[in-house]
Amino acid sequence: MGEQAPRKRPTIEDVARESGVSRGTVSRVLNGGHWVSPEARSAVEAAIKKTGYRINPHARNLATARANSIAFLLTESHERLFEDPNFSALMRSAAAALAEHDLPLVLLMAGSDAEQRRATEFIMGGHVDGALLVSSHRGREGFLADLVAAEVPIVACGVPLGYERRVGYVAADDLEGARDLVAYLRDHGRRRIATITGPSDTSGGTQRLEAYRLELGDEYDERLVVEGDYSRASGERGMRELLRRGVEFDAVFAANDAMAAGALDVLREAGLRVPEDVAVAGFDDAPIATRVEPALTTMRQPFDRIAREMVRLLLDVIDGQPAARMTMPTELVVRESA
Repeated sequence: MGEQAPRKRPTIEDVARESGVSRGTVSRVLNGGHWVSPEARSAVEAAIKKTGYRINPHARNLATARANSIAFLLTESHERLFEDPNFSALMRSAAAALAEHDLPLVLLMAGSDAEQRRATEFIMGGHVDGALLVSSHRGREGFLADLVAAEVPIVACGVPLGYERRVGYVAADDLEGARDLVAYLRDHGRRRIATITGPSDTSGGTQRLEAYRLELGDEYDERLVVEGDYSRASGERGMRELLRRGVEFDAVFAANDAMAAGALDVLREAGLRVPEDVAVAGFDDAPIATRVEPALTTMRQPFDRIAREMVRLLLDVIDGQPAARMTMPTELVVRESA
């Protein structure tokens, strides 16, 4: 009889196959169990016993080193990334803040289910040390539950609806800022103020609408409310719908500058003068605010400071400190549109 071939040493791939999880999950269990659910940890530990896998100390030392990079996790479509200048402003300021710590910023798009799955696998694979979450939407944040359960360091831009107590965030004061803007319109003689809201599944959309309702009080009229999605096209659609309804109004508060710019386009087409017939105001003080005619009265968000505070808080979380939450004041910028 010939000699029997030596038995092949079990590998991480064997453990992953036996446990039904990814290789990255097995690696995380071997290196302390960070960012792994209790169920996955139990499955991996059982597979290790069954396969007889033994840890390679050299590989373990390599795996426990930090990735030394941070993810910019944007839960929007590729089109919105290029259409909305707020995202590029946040990304640019975050990259500059991280550069001071010699850390690169990695852009991860998570607008679709497939993109969210890939982004989650990338983050939980240990390729970054944490994530800056931008533009989260209620009802589309299943991936966030996985990251939070795995204790991945995350800081959000804006209040992450449904995760307010579990994820740190830096947000502009949407409620007070929008109230101040509507109050400004009223103080300047506008009595029938319409609004084009932001998406109802975002914190900015819900809080700016709530501010509008609170400031108008008994004068609130739901016929003067239309919903947008923060795009210029939705501002156009919203203004056309307001005109179609035939309800009198003398001012429009759009929940961001892009929608306000779309509203201006439609008012011009309809032969209405701004601000003589209808005053228009936006929110953000994005570059488009000064590129339209007339220039927009708006509420400025401190994007540079927001991004830098997000980076600071995230690095604190990575170093083991509890997640913090911050709200930044906004600033009224008066121009020709109102």
